[in-house]
Amino acid sequence: EVQLVETGGGLVQAGGSLKLSCAASGFTFDGYAIAWFRQAPGNEREGVSCISINDNTTYYADSVKGRFTISEDNAKNTVYLQMNSLKPEDTAVYYCAAEAASCGNKWSLRYRYGYWGQGTQVTVSS
Repeated sequence: EVQLVETGGGLVQAGGSLKLSCAASGFTFDGYAIAWFRQAPGNEREGVSCISINDNTTYYADSVKGRFTISEDNAKNTVYLQMNSLKPEDTAVYYCAAEAASCGNKWSLRYRYGYWGQGTQVTVSS
């Protein structure tokens, strides 16, 4: 059974940092794209970042470039999202998602991803 479990969310002040983890089980990491999405109340779920496990190519939404870093530990089947210089507008539920492909230029399309985690809440206070 494929499972994605996100951890690491919480409450942080603006300017602070958090590191999210997405632990995968039930499938082999190689050849997959692992993406982070987020959804704030009343908003659409939007792509934050993606990493292609086979070559570590990364993609970021413009709103998080220079502040967030995605990385992976293949041995642990885990993808991380280091979030620095957090802003109140980063407040959302963060989800990781997996798809048996590379990220590519259409990495932020939600329908591509067949596997999703349950989400972890990130709240940034001003």
